[in-house]
Amino acid sequence: MQKFIRIDMTTLQSTVTEVPKEYVGLGGRAFTSNFVNNEVKPTCHPLGKNNKLVFSPGLLSGTSAPNSGRMSVGAKSPLTGTIKECNTGGSSSQMLAKMGIKAFVIEGMPEGDDFYIIKIDMQGVTIEKAPSEILGGCGNYEAIRILNEKYGNHVGMALAGPAGEYRLPSANISFKDPDGNIRSAGRGGLGAVLGSKKVKAIIIDETGAEKVPVADPEAFKAAAKVFAKALLDHPVSGQGLAAYGTDVLVNILNEAGGLPAHNFTAGRIDHNDKISGETLNATISERGGDGKVSHGCHKGCIIKCSQWYPDKQGKYITSGFEYETIWGLGADAGIEDLDAIAYIDRAMDDIGVDSIETAVAVATAMEGGLIPWGDGKAVLEIVKDMAKPTPLARIIAGGAGIVGKVCGLYRTPVVKNQAIPAYDPRSVKGIGLTYATTPMGADHTAGYCISGNILKVGANLDPLKKDGQIEYARAMQIGTAAVDSTGMCLFVYFGIADSPEGYQALIDMINAQYGIHLTSDDVDELGKSVLRVELEFNRKAGFTNAHDRLPEFMEYEPLAPHNVVWDFTPEEIDEVMKF
Repeated sequence: MQKFIRIDMTTLQSTVTEVPKEYVGLGGRAFTSNFVNNEVKPTCHPLGKNNKLVFSPGLLSGTSAPNSGRMSVGAKSPLTGTIKECNTGGSSSQMLAKMGIKAFVIEGMPEGDDFYIIKIDMQGVTIEKAPSEILGGCGNYEAIRILNEKYGNHVGMALAGPAGEYRLPSANISFKDPDGNIRSAGRGGLGAVLGSKKVKAIIIDETGAEKVPVADPEAFKAAAKVFAKALLDHPVSGQGLAAYGTDVLVNILNEAGGLPAHNFTAGRIDHNDKISGETLNATISERGGDGKVSHGCHKGCIIKCSQWYPDKQGKYITSGFEYETIWGLGADAGIEDLDAIAYIDRAMDDIGVDSIETAVAVATAMEGGLIPWGDGKAVLEIVKDMAKPTPLARIIAGGAGIVGKVCGLYRTPVVKNQAIPAYDPRSVKGIGLTYATTPMGADHTAGYCISGNILKVGANLDPLKKDGQIEYARAMQIGTAAVDSTGMCLFVYFGIADSPEGYQALIDMINAQYGIHLTSDDVDELGKSVLRVELEFNRKAGFTNAHDRLPEFMEYEPLAPHNVVWDFTPEEIDEVMKF
């Protein structure tokens, strides 16, 4: 049976049942968003007892399908007040799927100040008090070490870092990857929700689990082979990302004039070569030691856009050293030293904060005079102080919107109070429409229009012009909602966008696993249905079309070098979510 687990932190009890009929056939984002819309009071305080935190592996997670190890986490966001789905790598999604667990939800909150550990295994759920040595400022790396000693290196793990314990709005949920390092359900402050439930860690032990059942193994194997070929044959997913990681985009966006710099006041920097993917590759290769140019965030990943970044002695500093983090600290905040950025990235993983929100908050604080421009040492100390947390650290961890208000700034790059990521909407119009209209607040992963605007994958649209962008942003958000429900990495899009065979193979794998007969129209409808429930939740929470807008300064401050502004009308923006 496919299991659904409720964990009530008020009573410290759990129940295991079959999946409720309304969720049968759903996984990942489709499951989490439907559940949140059905069971979470839209007007509740996100850190109060009425919010619920739900975890769900994707439809293909736990199988041999390439790049299918992603998991969705959903709740009402304490940062945005909207519905939120976060997507993460690591080991937990595949483990849960093999255990036959379709989803588990954490609800209620205990009395008192004790924090707890939830352990999920084949026998059920146990809840016990968290050991004191992993509380009160203990970083995630040390917490993982201690918990590995207690439960074994083989277990999956999700943690509220110090930021989550203190319920800071930018807190993420940190997941252990197969190598014992850290991946994140990063955006929207869901780590604060986990902390509000007084849950320090979730342990996933798949001991005794069997393989995920597949209705037609031969058809699945054949489809998986076609799908893998489509990913590996594409120059982006098969070559570029493995060689240079997502940081390959620094030079690409800089050339396009869409790299937001110095708190979104320019679209280019002069020190791009110091922080580029090419430099990242060369540095890792030269230093050797623990360094790895290419690495997967979960078992079965064949794109391998992650890496291990070492220090000058070859010792591991951080992994998953993403473009968005390097952009935020290196271009938006003006830190020119890649090593300094790497140490800050490690500290953010250790504390458990969203690297995008934190980096944009830092750049906003620099414009507000709280931190000197480009001062990597000061930023590192502030991030470390989030474990205490000091007043300034609390302000920065409150997110870019809070920092802008504290500093009296009008140039605060947020949508629905969530920081705008690494592509300036004025010179990359399609992604601006995603930022404005996604139910999640500004989020590039909700509809990655960079593909067709900049990389010319799946579409070929002029990023400086409005032509075709509304339809494209709509299609990308629909498709992404569907992909997020499968457990697939977002980057499989590169392999399937230009390959009808690859796209059909994805559908064929789902059909072969479950013994069903989905068509491309069905997948499209799945994506639409997910967006509909997310929009419904937001409407009930008080959000209107008026919240689907970019910061006003982008309408009248031209962005160099193209000297363009954000020029979509409210009426045009409102067309995106009409389907």
